[in-house]
Amino acid sequence: MINSTGNGKSILREKSFRFAVEIVFLSDFLLANHKGFRLPDQILGSGTSIGANIREAGQAESAADFIHKLAISLKECDETIYWLDLLVDTQKISKDQYSKLSTLAHELQAMLIASIKTTKIRNGKASRKDAM
Repeated sequence: MINSTGNGKSILREKSFRFAVEIVFLSDFLLANHKGFRLPDQILGSGTSIGANIREAGQAESAADFIHKLAISLKECDETIYWLDLLVDTQKISKDQYSKLSTLAHELQAMLIASIKTTKIRNGKASRKDAM
C-alpha cells in the first residue's frame, strides 16, 4: 500500500486519501451497473479533488494560501455530498453504500471546517463569528 500522507502524518490527508479510494471504487461500480450514466464522472472529480487540494495545502506559500486550498476542498466535499444524496435518492446506490460514504464525507467536512477556523485564529484573521 502506498503511503498517501507523504513525509508528515496528517489524519486529514490520510482520511481524504482513503475517501478518494472509496470514491474511485464507487465510480467503477456506477459505470459497471449504469451504462451511459454521467454522474460517475461528477462524483469522481469532486470526491478525489478533496484530498488533492488538501495535499496541495501542505505546500502552501502562506496561511492565506493554505486556507484557500482547504476552502476549495470544503467546496468539493459539499459537492460530493450533493452527488451522494442524489445517487441514493435515485436508487443508484444502496443505503449502506450511501451511509458509509456520507459519514466519511461529513467527517471530512467537519475536519476541514475546524482546520480552516484554527488556521484563521492562529493567524489573527478570524472574525468573532469564526472564533465561536
